Amino acid sequence: MTGAGPHGADVEQLYRTAGFGAAVPRGRRPGLVVVDLTRGFTEDRFPTGSDLTDVVAATGRLIEAARAAGVFTVFTAIAYRPAEARGDTVAWLRKAPGLRSLVEGGEAVALDPRLPVLPEDHLLVKKGASAFAGTPLAALLTAAGCDSVLVCGATTSGCVRATAVDAVQAGFDTLVVRECTGDRARGPHDAALFDLAAKYADVVPLDEALGHLTALTTRENAT
Repeated sequence: MTGAGPHGADVEQLYRTAGFGAAVPRGRRPGLVVVDLTRGFTEDRFPTGSDLTDVVAATGRLIEAARAAGVFTVFTAIAYRPAEARGDTVAWLRKAPGLRSLVEGGEAVALDPRLPVLPEDHLLVKKGASAFAGTPLAALLTAAGCDSVLVCGATTSGCVRATAVDAVQAGFDTLVVRECTGDRARGPHDAALFDLAAKYADVVPLDEALGHLTALTTRENAT
């Protein structure tokens, strides 16, 4: 945690005194988890979305750098079967009924077409906020030999935050890439990044994440 942050220098100092905000190790074999950059979240024509054009562009750069470094990459999307969307079995939909519009096969659940997605990339469909909840994500990262995770996507205060918290709980040192996260409003976005940086992950600028991946590419080419 550096700088005054959105809550002021006094709050920053309070957290440092409490022992929060230490840096996490940079892994030698990270995985990249791209959380819910689907059209229903990245386009403001959908009720669940907002204009995340800049986030999508920044994430595209991150994905390309990860691919050059041979980094295992997973995309996620929230999508419900019609019976789930209409019914009462998914508790989250009672709290956030707007998500009932995210129905399998619909436009809103498609990955943003501006992202450089390849046919061989993994896509996990999830029903909750965390990309780990009810999915094989932890097993996939472990099988790929990942020792850490880069997290990006939408929304910062919801699915990104939940995914980063669960990544740490699954044993992965976690980096959240600032420019590659987005939300509907600035306040929740900033608060989520502050909390993540204090307790769960290093929140890093895109340039630092790209530098980390470039160093991995250089090392890979040298071996």
